Amino acid sequence: MLFSNEVLIKVLFPLLHVFSLFAGVSGVTVVTQKPPVVSVRKGETATMDCNLGIVTNEPAWWYKQIPGGVPQYVVRFRHDWSTQYYGSGFSSPKFTCTHQSTTDYRLMIKNVEEEDSAVYYCKTWDTSVKHLSPPVLTVFPPSSAELQSNTASLVCLSSQSVPFVDVSWLAAGSPVSSGISTSTAVQRPDQTYQISSFLTIQTSDWNMDKVYTCKVSLGSQTSEKTIKMSECSTE
Repeated sequence: MLFSNEVLIKVLFPLLHVFSLFAGVSGVTVVTQKPPVVSVRKGETATMDCNLGIVTNEPAWWYKQIPGGVPQYVVRFRHDWSTQYYGSGFSSPKFTCTHQSTTDYRLMIKNVEEEDSAVYYCKTWDTSVKHLSPPVLTVFPPSSAELQSNTASLVCLSSQSVPFVDVSWLAAGSPVSSGISTSTAVQRPDQTYQISSFLTIQTSDWNMDKVYTCKVSLGSQTSEKTIKMSECSTE
């Protein structure tokens, strides 16, 4: 029974979610997570497990994604490391990654708060795969109707991709930190993934022919696509 001062927190993540980063390549390991749903009350500890399949010499990476938001890197850890490496805004003892074997890892979130409710992903690298084709990027300009107002949107479509890539934007070569909305990956019939990212810009900047860049990264591999007003059709 729940009383008014109790908050039920659900920390959600997909069952059997594939994040080896090489989806669609035969013989690649499958990363699995369990249980499918973790329900805890405020102040308790949430625990979730990840199995890396046949990968034994690479770390487990954990990410947090609030629905509609961009995935946030939480922590990575390998069984033979003495240190855990945290993403910005995450630290011990709130977030802890441990291992039960060379392939089994556990993420613990202590003293759970409402803002911890999210989708949590585990991923790893399968270094037996030596090549990964870069995604196909297409950047769409604002519509003519949008350009009648003070703000407009650019859309970056990343297709023929793997499910877990980092999408970022640059404006005149400088990183953009606000006005970005990136979708979750959608699987296509060919087993690749498609991701859409939207950037809200000032119409005045667009009219001044500022260059915008959509950047998609996967590890050390990066693909970029630029757009500016003067290169777009006026029709």
